[in-house]
Amino acid sequence: MLGHMSEAIKDMLPSSMDLSRLQLLVVSMAVGAGGLLVYFLVIRRRTKTKTLPMGDGWWGAGEKPLAEDEEIHPFQIETSDEEIKDLYMRIDQTRFTPSLEDSQFNYGFNSTHLRKVVSYWRNQFDWKKQVKLLNKYPHFKTKIEGLDVHFVHVRPSGLQEGHSAKPLLMVHGWPGSFFEFYKILPLLTEGRDGLVFEVICPSIPGYGFSEAPHKTGFDSIAAARIFYKLMQRLGFKEFYMQGGDWGGLITTNIAQMRPENVKGLHLNFFPVTKHNLRMLVSLLLGAYVPFLVGFTREDVKRIFPYFKKNVYEMLRESGYMHIQATKPDTAGCGLNDSPVGLAAYILEKFSTWTDKQFRDLEDGGLERKFSLDDLLTNVMIYWVTGSMVSSMRFYKENLNGNPEKRPDAKIGVCVPTGLAVFPNELLHGPLVWAQPRYKNVISYSYMLRGGHFAAFEEPELLAEDIRQFVKKVEK
Repeated sequence: MLGHMSEAIKDMLPSSMDLSRLQLLVVSMAVGAGGLLVYFLVIRRRTKTKTLPMGDGWWGAGEKPLAEDEEIHPFQIETSDEEIKDLYMRIDQTRFTPSLEDSQFNYGFNSTHLRKVVSYWRNQFDWKKQVKLLNKYPHFKTKIEGLDVHFVHVRPSGLQEGHSAKPLLMVHGWPGSFFEFYKILPLLTEGRDGLVFEVICPSIPGYGFSEAPHKTGFDSIAAARIFYKLMQRLGFKEFYMQGGDWGGLITTNIAQMRPENVKGLHLNFFPVTKHNLRMLVSLLLGAYVPFLVGFTREDVKRIFPYFKKNVYEMLRESGYMHIQATKPDTAGCGLNDSPVGLAAYILEKFSTWTDKQFRDLEDGGLERKFSLDDLLTNVMIYWVTGSMVSSMRFYKENLNGNPEKRPDAKIGVCVPTGLAVFPNELLHGPLVWAQPRYKNVISYSYMLRGGHFAAFEEPELLAEDIRQFVKKVEK
């Protein structure tokens, strides 16, 4: 019986040749399935990746010429006794308004403290000395789309053999300038752990020493295209980017426009503009069961109570935005004419956007994080260039319609992305809210301290986070 069973089983088993064929068939099927998987996960994903149309533009005065000068010219910031004399005359003619008792910075820049700042500006601040400081790094200008685009370009010195610098485009926001990056530049351009950067800091057209657009419609997408062209003109086919405020949006647009040229995108400000059901559910449940909606304990601490920390705080801090997004020329007229008015308008942001609790201080906490020399240097960049009105217009051009209907609102960011979240930022952006737009976040950091002007306020923290992010990309 057992013999008959063994013979039957033997007949059921495949021969050695059949077994070989079966193995070959299985291997072939596995290879075929693997190929299909690669196709669907990689090839089809690439073909489906949407990019932001680059387009073209002309923002110079008059008609576009047949050819444009593409040379890069050295530039140096200059001043004169006449310029300083005019400033002093206007300061001396200022009409101050008495501040309310116990108002601190809750009504805006406290005029009692403003007198002290203006006195320092008039009697101790040395603009000629600061101009020398500004010229410490090489400045350049080049014509792009009809505009003279100003930028600072800092190359590392003494590169070790076998090492190359990583190109890094850093873009400022409002009411900042390229000067925000002066403290972080040496931290990035000096080699550390075999990593060193070659940094390019342009001024947004209409800000500082970049020419203002002569036509309506110059938004972040236009600025992104111009800065992309700048990097190409400098010879960088691949580069990293870093930005906050408008700089965060501009660099995001570049990543959407030309992802194949962007090795990585690092942001310290990324407002969430698209609200969906997932976000609503996270707000309803996040304070009670954060793990169910993707929140961490730190997210809960920074977001809730939501209306107090987000809605009410933003209402208190966003009045300027409504003015600049609707009638920038009206408000800007007075600011462009009065240096003291300009200083109050700008410096108030460096108080409350650094720490909202500074509103309750008589001096606005200005010198807790910054020196008056640094703050007034940034103000002077706006004053001597007469760029306040044109910088304010950037809000009008970007917020003139529904943000969710902008072309960049419908396109994700697929390049490696690093997000540095500072605790005193105007709005907190949890990772789960960032991911619908930024599809490839490889670094998300809860920073220990700092507010909106990260590079200006906490250069060491920001520089270290940029380095850690780039190391992850380069692995």
